[in-house]
Amino acid sequence: MKPSYMLVIATCALGACKNHEDAPAAVARGSAATSDAGMTDAQKVAKGMADAEADAAKEAQRWTPELTAAVIAVRDQTAKDTPSALAAILASPHRVPGNRDRDGARHPVETLTFFGLQPTQTVVEIGPGTGWYTELLAPFLANHGKLIVAGPDAAAPAGKMSTVAGRRLDLMLAKSPELFGKVERIGIATADTLVLGPEGSVDLVLAIRLMHDWQRDGELDKYLAAIHTVLKPGGTLGVVAHRAAPGSKGEDTAKSGYLAEQWVIDRVTAAGFALAGRSEINANPKDTKDYPQGVWALPPTYREGEKDKAKYAAIGESDRMTLKFTKK
Repeated sequence: MKPSYMLVIATCALGACKNHEDAPAAVARGSAATSDAGMTDAQKVAKGMADAEADAAKEAQRWTPELTAAVIAVRDQTAKDTPSALAAILASPHRVPGNRDRDGARHPVETLTFFGLQPTQTVVEIGPGTGWYTELLAPFLANHGKLIVAGPDAAAPAGKMSTVAGRRLDLMLAKSPELFGKVERIGIATADTLVLGPEGSVDLVLAIRLMHDWQRDGELDKYLAAIHTVLKPGGTLGVVAHRAAPGSKGEDTAKSGYLAEQWVIDRVTAAGFALAGRSEINANPKDTKDYPQGVWALPPTYREGEKDKAKYAAIGESDRMTLKFTKK
């Protein structure tokens, strides 16, 4: 099969996963913040780097010859279509323990298929957090496409917690040459210097559960501009975002992790895109969106710890919009 040299971008946070649902468990629960009380920024970074190394060493113990063989098998599989290939990858034992628990809420096969993922594409995933999607995309694209991971730089800006996220990303990609050996790594320092590739070279951009971060940090317009620049005419932007109550404004709700669907549509279309479709793949009507700790009260973060955990577990992950835009 002749490879297609299309470029796909999956966008995630560029920071240190400070509010990302897939942050390391201790950070997500808030225990890290408690144990870091009174520490200088330099000490916090040093501790974060040490924790990252310890977590990577623990994960490395899983990688037996049998697990490596399983990775090779799923990487080299012959599948009839994208959903079949992704389904096999989801069932593979290479996935980090606990990640499979999120499949029922995140619907990765349906979501990636809705956005048009193909095995011959070049995919750029920005700020992948702990790699929930990376461990699916890497084997899917290894033989006929390309995965480029762009995330926080592990060295710059020096002394910032974002470098800890960069180091975690580097360690994740280094753990298995069979799985991640063909992945290209791009370090990004700030949204101001964000360059996603040559102008007009990209077919698909995926922005998954992160648009609230961009809005909260005052960087939404910068991200949308960079995405618009790199997309070819007619290229696709896929968005998954925590959905706020209708009529609310992102300026008011982003701090809680939620954005109103129409507000998102208005902001994205104002940046030069047309709404091409929407799906309820990731909807959750149980989500009341009114928690003191915002969306991070819900699983898998459980920011309130054991308080009301059973209630939040019964609700499940957030109600999410799934939107497809095309570049005008």
